[in-house]
Formats: sequence, structure tokens, C-alpha cells
Amino acid sequence: MLTIPVPDGSPKRLVPSASASSWFSVALLQNPVSSALQTTSALSCRHGELPSRPGGWILGWLINEPYRLAHRIRDMQRLPYVVVTNPHINEVYNLYYNAFDQFRKVKEIKSLEDNDKMCDIISQNLKGHLTVIPKLAMGILECGGLMNPNDLDKFMNTILRSRISRRVIAEQHLSLTETFNSPHFSPGAKLSEADFIGEVFIKCNARDVIERCSRAVTALARSVNGPDVLIPEVTINGHLDASFPYILSHIEYIVGELLRNSVQAVIDRHQKHPDPNTSGTPPQIEVTICEASQHVIIRICDRGGGIPRAELPYLWSFSKGPQSQKRLENLSHVPRMAATMQELHVEDELARADLKTPNYESSLSSLTSRPPSLRLGMGLPLSRVYAEYWAGSLELHSLEGYGVDAFLQISKLGNKNEQLATRASMDAV
Repeated sequence: MLTIPVPDGSPKRLVPSASASSWFSVALLQNPVSSALQTTSALSCRHGELPSRPGGWILGWLINEPYRLAHRIRDMQRLPYVVVTNPHINEVYNLYYNAFDQFRKVKEIKSLEDNDKMCDIISQNLKGHLTVIPKLAMGILECGGLMNPNDLDKFMNTILRSRISRRVIAEQHLSLTETFNSPHFSPGAKLSEADFIGEVFIKCNARDVIERCSRAVTALARSVNGPDVLIPEVTINGHLDASFPYILSHIEYIVGELLRNSVQAVIDRHQKHPDPNTSGTPPQIEVTICEASQHVIIRICDRGGGIPRAELPYLWSFSKGPQSQKRLENLSHVPRMAATMQELHVEDELARADLKTPNYESSLSSLTSRPPSLRLGMGLPLSRVYAEYWAGSLELHSLEGYGVDAFLQISKLGNKNEQLATRASMDAV
């Protein structure tokens, strides 16, 4: 039985069998908790030791999950009727409501067997919700003329940030449970710098991430442009030992998308306008790593001709732009999307043989299929959502006719709360 406080100060007791409408009304009064990277890992271990239990914090997650889902359902209910009845957005609405109804009925976890059953429910929902990103994107594009585009982008950003938050917590618990059930698990064992706490990589090395993503992007470029295409070299300089705690699939997605854009831009420009000063080879892409006391900045510079002035106003938009119709057509070929580099089928290039990575694949990327030649127009806005979620930032500076400089700032300490936009807009309190 769960005791849920309401604003008048008197507790209202709701059992799993209470009606969905009663749960929904109470859930909207709650303010879901935030989870910094440091907090996420600290919930699972102390003083660099592996946890002795697979995450006693699951009860807190269970209490908060219906609340988070209820707020996102209310966000969709507030959309104009003609928007929320769009087939794609309506499908997302039903997914969220079914998940809300399922999680509100889960009883308190009292044993490892209960936890295993809970993990099955979490896994099923993670798989089922892989359709959310492409469905939302198609719905937003189709409704572009039915609602203010800025409001549509705000709605999309809110849904995606909340989605990241819920999947991070869910995948963290699955990883911790898998570690706990492993025959090699030793409670209280000291962690090395190459270890994970669940999904969180304690010392994520910026240079290693860039090199892995560079190999993956090179393989993608050859698959799209042909094996004989000239690929620009990616050079790395600066503070090569810089490290920070991060969820590896998130940072790989951001860096991978930035490098992918730069490599393709340089290839296209070099084929049209070869540089006589580079002996027939395309100009290098320069990546600079700068480490400060509280953050790490990664700058990616290319000479791919820059971004056309007409496209700059739509750079971070999910709902508008000159390529909206083409994006909609491409998205129809992507039934599921986890927003990871692995779903582009570059697992070998992203291999981390030197790392003890979790066996559980982040975002269940093995179940997704995204043809690498399809450009969805979502890489930059999704990358910014990932970066800002963990209290970072992503900015682009374009010199039309020359190239682009991308600046990714990452919180080095991992102790800043996730950026769930504002409480007023996210949780209506």
C-alpha cells in the first residue's frame, strides 16, 4: 500500500486496485524527483564499492514513475484536439496511458523475486516505447500547420527530456540487477576507473569516445558514399586525458551525430569544390578537448562549407524547416528509434574491448533498425536535448562558405541535477 501526500496535508492512501482516474488525479499533484548523474550512481554504491543489493531505490522509482507518466499524459491532453487525434501522437498517448495503468498497479517490492518480475515489466515497456521518437516526430511534422511551431517544439522537448529521465532510471536498475545476478558479482568490491555503476561510466575519457565515434562515422560514410570515397581525417588535440562521469550511449550519440554531420559536409563540399591546397585529400576535421575544473568542452571544427543561411532558423526545430516533407518521408521508414549510434549498425567500430561495459544494451538498440543513409533531421535537436539534460550545452557557429564550429560543454563533476526545463512547465506546480 502506498501513502501519497496531497496538498491539504492529509495523506491519501491508494492501493494498486484504486481506479485509474483516482490515481491520475493524485499523480498530477506530485512533483517527480530529479536525478543527477552523481546521485544516480550514489544511489547504487558508496565509496567506490559495488552495491550489495540490486538497487533499494526501486521503490522510490515505482512511486514516481506513474507521476511522471501522468504529467506527460496531461501535456498531450492539453494539445488541440486536432493534434492529439493525429494517428501518430494518439499512438504515443495510448502507450503512455497503458504504461501509467501498468505501473500504478505494481505492488511494493519485498523480495528479489518481486524485483525480477518488476524488471520484466520494465523491459517490456522499454521495448514497446522504442516507437515513441519516430511516432512523435511524424505527428509533430504532420501537425505543423495546426499549431504554433514553437509550441510544438516546446512540447517535443518536454516529452523527450522526461523520456530520457525515465529510461535512464529504468535502464540503471536493469543494469544493477544484471550485475547483482552475475556469478562474478562480489558485494562491496572496489571499483576500478574502467568500471560502470549500472549504466554510468565513472571515468568517461573524451579522447576514447571521439576515436570510437570517428571510426563508426568513417564506416557509415563508406557505406553511404561508396568504398572509394575520400574520408576526411579526424584529428584530436588539447587535454587528451580529460574524463568525466557520463552515460556512454548518450555521449556517443551526441559526438557521433556531430562528427557524422561534419564528415558528410566535408565529403560533399570536397567533391563539388576540391581544395587545391590539400593535394586532393579533403580537409581535416579538428577536434579540440578543453578541460576546466567543473566542465569539459569539446570543439569540432570542419571545412564543409557551413550551413545555408536559409536553414539556420530551423536548426534546432523538430517541427519546421524547408526539409520537413522529406524528413516525414524518411521517418516513415524508421519504425523504432532508440537514438543511439549502435542502431546504425556500427557495433564493431564502437567496440569497447578495454571496458567492462554492462551486458544490458542501452535503450535496447539491438531491436532498432535505422538505415544509415536516411537523414531524419533530428540529430542536432536530439543531441541538444541529451546535452542539456545533463546540465551541459550544445552550440553551433556557422561560417557560410567555409565551415562549422560545434561546441559541446559537459559537466565534469556529474553532480548537477538533470535539466527538466522548468518545474512550472514540466510538472505544473
